Amino acid sequence: MVQGMRNKRVHYKVIEKAHRLIKNGQVEQLDNGRYNVIGDHGTYNVVETPEGDLACNCPGYRDKGSCSHSTAVMMFTGKAKYL
Repeated sequence: MVQGMRNKRVHYKVIEKAHRLIKNGQVEQLDNGRYNVIGDHGTYNVVETPEGDLACNCPGYRDKGSCSHSTAVMMFTGKAKYL
């Protein structure tokens, strides 16, 4: 596990998938703070909250508080350069 944004722990498989999403051009910035991420099971919306966190509407994020989609956006925007 790797420390992610705001001290959330991110599993290495999530990081690998996030890298793949970026590499394959599956992260799209819509406007300031809103992104579409084309995942394996659908297209998900990732938004930046007023506190500066990222939230995704996928089931994984709802269950765990993090996901490959939000991690991909962190990497895509440079907020998680160490991942």
